[in-house]
Amino acid sequence: MKKTLFDKVWDSHVVERSENGPDILYIDKHLIHEVTSPQAFNELEERGIPVFRPDQIVATADHNVPTQNQHLPIKDALSRKQVNQLTINCEKNGITLYGLGHEYQGIVHVIGPELGITQPGMTMVCGDSHTSTHGAFGSIAFGIGTSQVAQVFASQCLLLSKPKSMRITVNGTLKKTIQPKDVILYIISKLGTDSGTGYFVEYAGDVFENMTMEGRMTVCNMSIEMGARGGMIAPDQTTFDYVQGKEFAPKGSDFDKKVAYWKTLPTDEGASFDAEFEFDAADIGHMITYGTNPGMGMKVTETIPSLQNDSFEKSLEYMGFNKGESLINKPINYVFIGSCTNSRIEDFRIAAAYIKGKQKAENEHALIVPGSQQVDAQIRKEGLDKVFENAGFELRQAGCSACLAMNDDKIPQGEYCVSTSNRNFEGRQGPGARTLLASPLMAAATAVAGKIIDLNS
Repeated sequence: MKKTLFDKVWDSHVVERSENGPDILYIDKHLIHEVTSPQAFNELEERGIPVFRPDQIVATADHNVPTQNQHLPIKDALSRKQVNQLTINCEKNGITLYGLGHEYQGIVHVIGPELGITQPGMTMVCGDSHTSTHGAFGSIAFGIGTSQVAQVFASQCLLLSKPKSMRITVNGTLKKTIQPKDVILYIISKLGTDSGTGYFVEYAGDVFENMTMEGRMTVCNMSIEMGARGGMIAPDQTTFDYVQGKEFAPKGSDFDKKVAYWKTLPTDEGASFDAEFEFDAADIGHMITYGTNPGMGMKVTETIPSLQNDSFEKSLEYMGFNKGESLINKPINYVFIGSCTNSRIEDFRIAAAYIKGKQKAENEHALIVPGSQQVDAQIRKEGLDKVFENAGFELRQAGCSACLAMNDDKIPQGEYCVSTSNRNFEGRQGPGARTLLASPLMAAATAVAGKIIDLNS
């Protein structure tokens, strides 16, 4: 029987299968952070259940942490409590924690891949919806709720119904300067935010095969924004080269054995999917969102469509936009380059290459937030920090930052922010904040111009 990549990984992790019912799926790696784990730890403690396999759990502090003065005690009471409780829970249960100040601390979906914790063929979960990021390595990775976090703590397994499979193929050559973020925003704009509901998506074709691992992570990260359970890209030489040499990656002959197995994972020729979509790379342009969900996106050269429905009208009212309006030359006072979608070294190299020798516009508040301490160190090693600082950008410390209004880095009410994050929901970046999702290149260009521009003009 011919199998998809998803089938191969899923089937190899089924502990027990019930006819016409859910599977018991074994979980290889469980990632946790300070926000969604405390309740799960409490549940186990109340029921007298130990953490089953603490060595397969990795913790970090990322969501509700300051991105300034991380060497000082945390001022915000809730943040301080959450970070302290994570430390206590990890110490009590023998779980590896990369807390504030540790050289490996960072956004959970950035540190997993950069440390070699994320590997092809794994099953990975985290109490965070954007766990789909790790699917870029050919792993089954998805977000789980707090009750499921407790399940994995207790058993290293989950009771799950197997999702359907979808393949999205993009072939051809992207226009110059089109970014992976543009590719996924384009796909979501065409398919919609509920198109992936009930599916696990495999991305295939020339465009993804030619992407770097950073680019593939950006694409898989946003699979959840079309409603999918997760996204995957078949492992190949690009994947193997990225993993090799990482801190926790297999070494020597063990690595060679792993690669031999990883090479068996790609979808068999002739395997069938429950749904398939194809796109031409030449049709993809520089993308920007105009509404309050990631599917409300368009090429920056296009105008806002004229749809007739209440939710569309409500979204435009919140954003202060009109049907048929062009966003080119729209003044923007805030720019955020960071988040688990776009805070890797490649993202900052792209932004710095555009910014070098320029100055941000006077009206701009421009935040650069690396996804991890290691990314921060690489920024400084390559001198990108000087590029950003000389241009008037503010370089912060690692964390989720202005992706979500959970920490101090909020966008003021009524202000627009061109953001490299993944969600543009109402209030996502702060009460009344208006978010426009874009690539790091588009964000950098906006910061310099002080307004949205057409990069090709």
